[in-house]
Amino acid sequence: MAPVLAVLSAAFLASPAAPSSRAGGLTVLRTVGVSLDRRAEVLAEVEARCPRCDWGRTGREAAALRLSLDGRYSQHLVLARGTGTYRVALGSLDAGEHRLEVALEAALSCRGAGRVEAVDVRIEPAAAGSPGEEALRHAPLLYLRADTLPRFTDLPLVMWYETDRTPRGHRLRYSVVFSNEDGGTPPDRLMATWGRVTDIEYVYGVELDGEGRVVHEEYQGQDHALPAFAGRREDAHPLLWVTTRNNMVGESGESTYRVAPAPLPFDLTRVSREAVMDAHPWTYQVSAAEVRREGRVQDGARPGSKRIPDPGRFTYVEACADTTDATLAFAVGVRGRGGRTEWTWSDAGPLEWRIYRSRDNGDNGCFRGAVALPNPEAAILGLRFRSFPRPVRKGEPPLPPGAARALLRSVNRVFRLRADDTPGPSLLSWSGALPMEPGGEPVEVPAQGP
Repeated sequence: MAPVLAVLSAAFLASPAAPSSRAGGLTVLRTVGVSLDRRAEVLAEVEARCPRCDWGRTGREAAALRLSLDGRYSQHLVLARGTGTYRVALGSLDAGEHRLEVALEAALSCRGAGRVEAVDVRIEPAAAGSPGEEALRHAPLLYLRADTLPRFTDLPLVMWYETDRTPRGHRLRYSVVFSNEDGGTPPDRLMATWGRVTDIEYVYGVELDGEGRVVHEEYQGQDHALPAFAGRREDAHPLLWVTTRNNMVGESGESTYRVAPAPLPFDLTRVSREAVMDAHPWTYQVSAAEVRREGRVQDGARPGSKRIPDPGRFTYVEACADTTDATLAFAVGVRGRGGRTEWTWSDAGPLEWRIYRSRDNGDNGCFRGAVALPNPEAAILGLRFRSFPRPVRKGEPPLPPGAARALLRSVNRVFRLRADDTPGPSLLSWSGALPMEPGGEPVEVPAQGP
């Protein structure tokens, strides 16, 4: 699902892989020259090798690379995966000659991470007039929260965008997968109601008319407000700062370090937002490593403790439902003592642990949740769902009788994590129409799978 790209007339002038110079605490690892025959939005694919980098080990979390274009600061690239390939957006470049410099910045890197042994760079200018070029042109530049690099926490990992039609033209919506969130929802509730310990946030939207002119912009600010964007920009790129511990953004901030992960198109028509993580399995590895390092994982952790058992003990469920004024919970059944089926429910905590997604709120009805099973390796024997009338909001009158409705449409996938923390194959799936009486008895899914 990568953007449509075409490599233009470009010359790549690469220095040797060994460090070429040291200046101001920077060790230059690679220099790439590019010749463009027209102005273009440009991507860089950076392949880096940092064998000792380990996001889960204090003092070895990552190395930080500083990218400079034509002698000016562009962005930082934090090697959260250690060795791997990272795609970043370089912004709009004029026709002519340019030089990209990639340097290791010791002051922002872990001493225990050791050397970055190799860096290779591939440049990809976007094809003129392509949807990928438009999405790159409006993609936000994201300044890290002030404590992200010193603590190696809540790092933006993946940016994606969705496109939809509007009466005036079309809209681009940009969202980010962060490695975790230090504030907001605690890990135990995150797993029950979202099936992840990453933080996924909508950050910026722009509406364009038929001629490609901006008619409206917004960002997701503190308390999930959606004010109109009126801040600074570079070319068409809005500048946004991560400002809260649950990764809301603002038009200004303290940090001077920014990142620009290449935005990827994604269609969420019949899947949850967590499907973006499935397409990038390494995001599970980074987030699991972070919650372990930060002490959020504890053997025998109970619901409500703000701790979780190890992510590898969970079974993850994605399903889609049509709901009105209803919340949901699910249970995974495994063989217990005496051959009886034992059910573990996702809503083992307070009412807030029930899942609330509603098409009435603009959601597509698809959701992800997870439960930690007594025996995480036991064969799954069944899957149950139940629904409840949603809690009445403060100052709201009681819901009329029969207002809550719920209909299960599909179980997209049920999976566990492999030993390396990446998602395993789907164990169960189902599609159909299964009514759930709010407040009634659980219904069992006639799931099919291996």
